[in-house]
Parts: sequence; C-alpha cells; structure tokens
Amino acid sequence: MKAVILYDSKTQGGSTEVLIDSIGQLLAESGLYVEKAKCIATADYSFVKEFDIVILGAPVYNFVVSPQLLGAFLQGNLKKHLKKKRVALFLTCGTPESMAAVFYLPQLKIHLLTNRILVEKIFNPVESSDGNAIESFVDDLLEQYERSVVSRKRSVIWSDEAQDLLEAVPGFLQEKIRSMAEEYAMKKGYKEITVEMLETARDEMGEK
Repeated sequence: MKAVILYDSKTQGGSTEVLIDSIGQLLAESGLYVEKAKCIATADYSFVKEFDIVILGAPVYNFVVSPQLLGAFLQGNLKKHLKKKRVALFLTCGTPESMAAVFYLPQLKIHLLTNRILVEKIFNPVESSDGNAIESFVDDLLEQYERSVVSRKRSVIWSDEAQDLLEAVPGFLQEKIRSMAEEYAMKKGYKEITVEMLETARDEMGEK
C-alpha cells in the first residue's frame, strides 16, 4: 500500500513539516510506502494516481488555508487526478477545533465532493508535536482505510458508468446511496450495479 502526503508550508523545517515527517514515519512503520511532496499550485499532480491514500495537510494563515495547496485545486490539476482516491485531511492552526472545522476544513472539502474522506483533523500547536495525537490520527486513518477496502470487497460490482453517476452526487449523500443500491442489488440478485439497475431501483422505491 502506498501513501503520499501533499502539503504546503511557508516555513522550512517548521512545525507543519515536523508533523508531516512524524505522520510519514508512523505510516512507514505500519508497512506503507510513503512519499511527501510540497505543493506548488501549477504543478502536475498526475503522479497521485500511483497512490492508494492521499493525505492533504497545511497550516492556516490569515484565516485561509496556505495558498499553494488551495491553488493546486484552483489553478492546477490536483482535483482531476484525485478522482476516486481515498483522502485524509489535516490542518495546523491555533483556532479552536470546532471553529476551524467550520471555517477552514471546508476550503479543502469543497473540492473533494466525489472523494471518500477517511479522516480529518485540526492539530493545534500543542498537538502538532504530541506523539499521542499524531498516533491517533494515523491509527484512525489506517482503520478507516481498511474498512473501506473490506466494504468494497464485500460489495457487488459497480459498472464504470454507475460509479461515475454515483460520484456526481454530493459527497455527503454518496455512502447512503451506495448502501441502498448494494442492498437492493443483493436482494434482487444482481451481480453488477449498472445505470439501468439504479434507474429501476429508483422507480421501484419511488412507488412505495
């Protein structure tokens, strides 16, 4: 299994980079192949296709997520190459976690509506160097990844067209629709979920 950490930081060797190195080390100790890459807004991100997990992390400056990571979505091709990838998010800032989750994480999540977000975390300045907090983040990430893999293996097969249709739905609805479709398919004996099957299921459920 391969993971890449895409990050932005204005300070070389600062707290964000130290945090990233700690995350990477724990992932490597768990048996993953890990790389890290500092974001440049206009870079080519086609290489992320080679990774099973993409971790996105950056500090917050003046109420905005550090600009090169956001720029990779707005000016570059990161969003295109993240399609269908499992991702994890973290930010470093001194803002209370509840507030940061409302004001800062959405700046990234708005670009990830078709992705499965495994975990998300706000690291305050103390947690950025707290081994327990970092280990908890990595443990949650690995657990959620394994769950997603097991769930996919147990599920019926989705055709490419049906998968594309699902990914066009807002992210917060995808898991609910996926579960309903797979439950319907297994109940009716379908071995593959197709666009036609989804339309049939929609029509039948609409009649109830």
